[in-house]
Amino acid sequence: MEIKNPYLTELNKIGKSEIGYISFLQGKSDEIPFEIKRVFWTYFTPESVIRGGHAHKTTIQAIIAVSGTIIFDIQGQKEYKEIFTLDSPNKLLIIPTLYWSDIKFSHNAVLLCLASEDYDELEYIRDYNEFKNLAL
Repeated sequence: MEIKNPYLTELNKIGKSEIGYISFLQGKSDEIPFEIKRVFWTYFTPESVIRGGHAHKTTIQAIIAVSGTIIFDIQGQKEYKEIFTLDSPNKLLIIPTLYWSDIKFSHNAVLLCLASEDYDELEYIRDYNEFKNLAL
């Protein structure tokens, strides 16, 4: 499945407000358009810090704000620019390859990332000008 642009989707949630909710992902699902090869999470990020500041050459990401609010400022190589707000643990953001992300965290936000590839520093693009000048 080719993913053209980042997008936000909602995961199913089961439960009631009186007792709480559960959302889940399992095996091959319609929500995750790739095989998960790596899982990581970030936490205790100060509100004054902007994280991200990179794009991926080969990795697709599926991201959930397990707690708190996380705002993604995402740019494509051409005119694409969009802001996504993850403010519920049943929202899922899919970020395809070659999209630049700057990320802002609320106090005590926890970001959970499911990635399509194992970690490889060489597949990161950390220079914004290099990102904007890549030949497609």
